[in-house]
Order: sequence, then C-alpha cells, then structure tokens
Amino acid sequence: MYSILLAIIYIAFISLGLPDSLVGAGWPVMHRELDVPQSFAGILTMVIAVGTIFSSLASERLTRKFGAGVVTAISVGMTATALFGFTFSDSFWMLCLWAIPYGLGAGAVDAALNNYVALHYAARHMNWLHSFWGVGASISPLIMSQALTSGMGWSGAYKVVALIQVVLTVVLVLALPLWAKVDTMRPKGLNRAEVEDSTENSEAPQAGASHIPLAQVLKIPGVLLVLAAFFAYCALENTSILWATTYLAGDRGVAPATAAAFASFFLLGITGGRFLAGFFADRIGDRNLIRGGFIMVGLGGLMLLIPLEANGVALAGLAIAGLGSAPIYPAIIHSTPANFGRHNSHAIIGIQMAAAYLGSTLMPPLFGVLSSWVGLWLFPLFLLLLAAMGMLFSERLNRLVDAK
Repeated sequence: MYSILLAIIYIAFISLGLPDSLVGAGWPVMHRELDVPQSFAGILTMVIAVGTIFSSLASERLTRKFGAGVVTAISVGMTATALFGFTFSDSFWMLCLWAIPYGLGAGAVDAALNNYVALHYAARHMNWLHSFWGVGASISPLIMSQALTSGMGWSGAYKVVALIQVVLTVVLVLALPLWAKVDTMRPKGLNRAEVEDSTENSEAPQAGASHIPLAQVLKIPGVLLVLAAFFAYCALENTSILWATTYLAGDRGVAPATAAAFASFFLLGITGGRFLAGFFADRIGDRNLIRGGFIMVGLGGLMLLIPLEANGVALAGLAIAGLGSAPIYPAIIHSTPANFGRHNSHAIIGIQMAAAYLGSTLMPPLFGVLSSWVGLWLFPLFLLLLAAMGMLFSERLNRLVDAK
C-alpha cells in the first residue's frame, strides 16, 4: 500500500513538470500567431504565477482541512481543465483567462506534495521525486517541437499534455483512500532513513489540525532569508525555461523548432542532476548541494557568454546550468523541517512556494522588458546575477541557523 502511494506521488511530480515548460517552448510561434509582442510571454506567466502564489499561501489551510490527497487530486484536475482551455484559445486574453485556474491548481499541489515528502522521506527521495518533475518539464519541449514539425501546431502540444493530466487526475481520485491509510501506519521494511518514526510523523499537518497564521510564520528567524534565496533560484529557473528557446532563436539564430528541442538541455540537466544527486544527497547534505548547485549555475552562465559562432559551448552551458540547478530546489525544501521545526514546515513551505512563484512572476517578465530594450544577449548575465543572489541569501541563512 505504501509503495503504491509512493509510486503515485512520483507520477504526480511528473504532472507538476509537464505544463511548466510549454509556454517557453512554444512562445516563438505562439506570439506570432496571436499577433502579440514577444515580451507578452512574461504577462502570461505572471497571471499563472499570481494564481500559484494565492493557492500556495492557502495550501496549508486547505491541506489541514481536507488532506493532501484531496488537494492533490483537485489541483491536478484544475490544471487539466486549464490546459484544454489553452488549446481552444485564439487570442491572448483567452490564454490569460485559462491561466488563472492553471495557476491556482499548480500552487496548491506543489506545496502539499513538497511538504508531505519533506516530512516523510530522506533527502534522496526529495531529489528523485523532483527528478521526475524534470522528466515532465523535459518532455514538454519535445512534445512542442514534435507538434510544430508535424503540423499540429502549438495547440496540439497543449492537448497532448492536457490528456495526460486527465489520466493522472483519474488515478489520483481512485487513490484517495490510500492517503488516510498510509498516514496511520508505518511501512514495513523501511528504516528511519527512509521514513521518520510515527511519533515524529504525528507532527505532520493532518486534516483538521490548527492553522499557523502567516504573520507568526514570518517572524521566525531566518524565514525571510530562505524566502529570498528561493525567490532568486526560482526566478533563475523559470527565466531559463521561458526564455532559453527565444534566446537561442533570437540571439543565436537557431530555428524555432530546433531551439525548442535544444532548450530542453537545461531541463534535461535538472532531471539528470536530481537523479544523480539522490544517490549521495544524504552523505553530502542539503547545504553543500545548494552551495555547489549555485556555483555550477554560474559556470553554465559564463559558458553562455562565450561569443562563438558554433552553438556547442552555449548548449553545454545550458546543460551545466541545469545540472547545477538540479539539487537546489529539493535541498531547500528538504532542509525546511530541520531549519525551522517540523510543526512549522507546511506553513513555511507554502510561503516558500509563494516566494518561488513571486520570483517566477516578476523576473521573467522583467527580463522580457530588459531584453526588448537592450537585447537577448542579456540572458546569461541575468542568470549570473540571480545565481549570486541565491548563494548570498542561502549562506546567510546557514550562518543564522548555526548561531542558534
């Protein structure tokens, strides 16, 4: 029973990643067909992110009231509905309309699943599960590339992903009884490294438990620092996902369909990196994973800056930046119970999701505006700045935790 639920959570993480890279992969074609400026991609992602911020902040309250299983199933169903709406949208305002339920669904399930895994599993599981997010996010540009080259158009790619989400929604609904049963038992054959003991698990947010006010959470020492670090990282990740294809096509002269496929190098780096990190995450520790990750992102950004006609070094830079990005997100999430206490973890993780989507809201459109003024060549410098910010705030958090 426990293994079945774990498999479903893995599949749910794939569903989290599937829609995330579709806009960026298809935007070079979408903005021309919709007759809107290139920079409008930032507006669309902003609408999505506003919904995710709202639902992330509400996630703790919803999960305590209804349970993680119900929140996950409803949220995935909302994203499936929204993606179908995208396929029928023939104007930009319709895309923005359907982006609202997509954002609301994405934020709630993200916070609920991340907290569940942070409380119940070792660091390697967090990395492997987020690797599955990368599987979904890496597949989407390939789906978009195939749809563009086969004549299905960008809407065909959204239809394929929407159908996948519908199937997952059905699976999650059928699996709802498992969540309650698993929460009341300790799985046989697993040691403490695999899952916390039942006394500690009793501190995890359960349906009907009391809500922790936002103002109270923000007063906890170090919370603002982890929010700033998460803001910087997720701004970096989402700016790369959204603009890598446009950067390759606009600044490097790569054909749009080819650029969409090549941009998956960043996501493939994330996916592969998280899979590998799972084997040594418990030995290296969350702090070293975060620190080393930001350093590798910086190296990848420097490789993107090298002005060569051949695109090999730039593509390798995208892959290395993705590889460096791989352990940062899961390590920040997994370290939350240890840094701030298990009873505070869901409230803080919910706010972290909000900070993440705030970075996703503000920074990709900011890059869109800046690139329209200065040029797409700014892309690598933008990533380097965000990586430096993430490193600074995470190191300050480490010093504060050590001083307690």
